[in-house]
Amino acid sequence: MVKKQSIKDLVKQIDTVNGICPQCEEQAILVAIVTDYYRCTNCGEDTRQYVNGSIKYLRITNEDKKWLKKHKLGSPNSLKEKEGKDRAGTQRNTKNLKK
Repeated sequence: MVKKQSIKDLVKQIDTVNGICPQCEEQAILVAIVTDYYRCTNCGEDTRQYVNGSIKYLRITNEDKKWLKKHKLGSPNSLKEKEGKDRAGTQRNTKNLKK
């Protein structure tokens, strides 16, 4: 038997956070696309969550966009695989934040 969920219950399951969008540089509600990737509700820009002592949201690269298309469902294993391959790129992006 299929369990019916109300719209109210489905909305509670949506992952949203408050943060500063790197594109419009304003405080915004960011809605999860897949694990660690969010879309700004102000400007529509896709961002990547980066945690290193504090939470930052970075602009996504073309490589990130390709990865998102390939892994639409964002399974936890594929995300760990992506993080392992992209450590150098993440460090490069955080250096740009310090400027």
